[in-house]
Amino acid sequence: MLRSTKTLGALIGTAFAVTASLAQAQETKVGIGISGWTGFAPITLAKEAEIYKKNGLDVTIRKIPQKDRHLALASGDIQCAATTVETWIVWNTNGIATTQLFKMDQGMGSDGIVARNSITKVADLKGKTVAASAPGTNPHFTLAWILKKNGLKLSDVNLITLEPAPAANAFVAGTGNLDAAVTYEPYLSLVRDKPESGRLIADSLQYPMVFDSFGCTPKFIKENPKAVKALVESYFQALDMIAKEKTKAFTIMGADVKQTAEQFEKSQSMIKWADREANKKFFNGEIQAFNKEAAALLLEIGVIKTMPTNMDSLFDTSFLN
Repeated sequence: MLRSTKTLGALIGTAFAVTASLAQAQETKVGIGISGWTGFAPITLAKEAEIYKKNGLDVTIRKIPQKDRHLALASGDIQCAATTVETWIVWNTNGIATTQLFKMDQGMGSDGIVARNSITKVADLKGKTVAASAPGTNPHFTLAWILKKNGLKLSDVNLITLEPAPAANAFVAGTGNLDAAVTYEPYLSLVRDKPESGRLIADSLQYPMVFDSFGCTPKFIKENPKAVKALVESYFQALDMIAKEKTKAFTIMGADVKQTAEQFEKSQSMIKWADREANKKFFNGEIQAFNKEAAALLLEIGVIKTMPTNMDSLFDTSFLN
């Protein structure tokens, strides 16, 4: 009887092992490219809290500068990415086929232009040295957008190419002879915490044009519809976790960008993550209006050479249902 019990136990153990092995084998591998931007943190949370895993996904997150993310998609190193909405226009127009699946967040003062305290308004940037990322990135686009709203062009400033983190660090340190810089959270807080170095003269609350979305290559979407649906649902489940287990969620997300839970909570207060209702609203008129104005500006500053023919093809909302 004892031997039978042991045999039965062994068989049950083997069955569990086989089941676990099969479940693991069925997990779809997905490479996701992001940056350290606060708004992308639910992706990190979904990974670290094993939300992706529970939904049958084996996710690898890669931190890739925005200026290089499309190259990783084109090479197949990653299959999906998070980036700003106008960037999908740039990628697709320049030959990198990608499709947005859902809106992630909107900047509410989390992105902006910081300037020396002697500079009081955007118009004062004329002739000044400003740091921003390379053409085709959101900080570059943000600068062009805000300058245009104030009657200036990119050619009116001396533009230095620096990524958001180095730009903020150089500005605070007083190196590089910078008069101003374009950056975002959590790096924007470096300047907020040192008001003697400068101040914010324009942000995404004053100029609502920083929208982030998540998308994948058309090939991945076509070949893995269940995995795509799981990616979408994992995002909303991450938002649920933030709402229900705030401290735990902020601790996980903050650790990824070297912030405490308290510091991260402060950073994220200047963004608004998009729930399902916000997504429906965004893709039903808001993105169309923004894309039209954004594409015209991208053409004007030479980031794209032609206007896209059908910008509604840049997103697929069927997985939101």
